Amino acid sequence: MKDRLPPLSALRAFEAVARHMSFSKAAKELFVTPAAISHQIHALEQDLGVRLFQRLNHSIELSASARVLLPGLSEAFAAIRSSVRRLHAHNDTGSLTVTASPSFAAKWLVLRLHRFQARCPEIDVRISATDEVVDLTEGDFDIAIRYGSGGYSGLDVELLFTNEVFPACSPQLLTAGLPLRTPDDLRHHALIHDQAIERDPLVPTWPMWLKAAGVKDAPATGGLRFNNMSLALDAAIAGHGVVLAYSTIAAADLAAGRLVRLFSLALPDQFAYYIVTAPGAVERPKVRAFRDWLREEAGGERAAASSPPSQG
Repeated sequence: MKDRLPPLSALRAFEAVARHMSFSKAAKELFVTPAAISHQIHALEQDLGVRLFQRLNHSIELSASARVLLPGLSEAFAAIRSSVRRLHAHNDTGSLTVTASPSFAAKWLVLRLHRFQARCPEIDVRISATDEVVDLTEGDFDIAIRYGSGGYSGLDVELLFTNEVFPACSPQLLTAGLPLRTPDDLRHHALIHDQAIERDPLVPTWPMWLKAAGVKDAPATGGLRFNNMSLALDAAIAGHGVVLAYSTIAAADLAAGRLVRLFSLALPDQFAYYIVTAPGAVERPKVRAFRDWLREEAGGERAAASSPPSQG
């Protein structure tokens, strides 16, 4: 008899009351009357042979038995809700939710998205531009494009492309003001930094690049600072200085001539961009279609990156 479960509806009523610490709020959530909730709680107490709540004048308190029962039930109902969300996401063929960093979304993804829409007009793409690492197993997001080491445990991970890092500036900066013919000339120009990227010791920074180029006297830490690469690139395009550009994020601005790559030296980035999905998510046609499109776009990106630099 100890293995026999009480009615699921009664357990659900108890979990809702315990979460809200209110019979009326639980009744509203479950679309029943407070009297019905009270009846289910009473029946559950009779079934379990324990008192679950202490009824006070204007409130309730959990009993010791309720505090033993609640954590497991809360976890179980959370898992059920998560499973239902994943089922809805699996069956939803009309929308695809993608999470990516703001810089990647603005400087790479959005500029190319029209090609996916032309290929798959029946899929409604929703982009969430955030640096937050969301839980893909919850079912709220179908696919993520993450910049990092690729070590995302419990998820399906595929390398999208790698980066290299090099100085770049507006072409107008080359024709006005002080020269920019050699790396030593950087000491006379403002350097533009992306603070968000520089927080990680594995990511190339201005001090690393200047050291590799043999520049000793340039102020490696001074200049303009922004909290994402997109803003740093826009500052360089506006002529405010020289940015340490990441090839993937800067590709469109370089191709359009808004930025010009300086010098031949580039540092490899130990981080990369990855396609990340929950286990089994790529079996869904909409996710597989978007992944395949990303692969094609990345292939085109690598071909474009093989062209020689503008300055050498």
